[in-house]
Amino acid sequence: MSSADKVLERLKARARHSRLEGMARYGMKVERRLGVSVPDMRRIAKEFGKDHRLALTLWKAGLAEARMVASMIGEPEKLTEEQMDEWVKDIDSWDVCDQVCMNLFEKSPLAWKKILDWSRREEEFVKRAAFSLIACLAWHSKGDGDERFLRLLPVIEQGATDERNYVKKAVDWALRNIGKRNRNLNRAAIEVAQKLQRIDSKSARWIASDTIRELESRAVQRRLEKVK
Repeated sequence: MSSADKVLERLKARARHSRLEGMARYGMKVERRLGVSVPDMRRIAKEFGKDHRLALTLWKAGLAEARMVASMIGEPEKLTEEQMDEWVKDIDSWDVCDQVCMNLFEKSPLAWKKILDWSRREEEFVKRAAFSLIACLAWHSKGDGDERFLRLLPVIEQGATDERNYVKKAVDWALRNIGKRNRNLNRAAIEVAQKLQRIDSKSARWIASDTIRELESRAVQRRLEKVK
């Protein structure tokens, strides 16, 4: 039995089809899905370890869980633009998009280029991936300075008028995460949100309201006081 077959066997052993109805209510696509929890997927990924070739095979299996495990065992240094473009066009559910961005894509030096490339695309989940990557990098990247994130604010402004729910929510997530890095970026993100308030777009105004509410909150401002 191949390693890919073993992974699929373990995923099927942890399948909980009773979870699918609840997942659908949260907007996850449940076709070609087993109902395996993320913690179970992480345990399976840990068992097999990093293996880029295995990740490529699992992605082709088409199951949502197999693709998320693929993102957990893939090796970011082996990613190519071609592979990232191939994978992102296959994504059809917001949770798969975010897991792939968080587990694998954000760790590649190609991530910053793909943000710009994908933010210009029309496919819903390709475009979502651009803003999910911004959110993930703003959350996890410790070594990148403010200037790199400031340069992404115009990209966020452009994406804010997309009325599609999964794009809109990722744009909102990206802007809020940038604004939670430090005081300088907090002010810059709030300024962008204030601009969005004046745009004739329901999506832009929703993002503005949600961003300002969180970034001006006492909890966020207190935390930023401690950030050097």
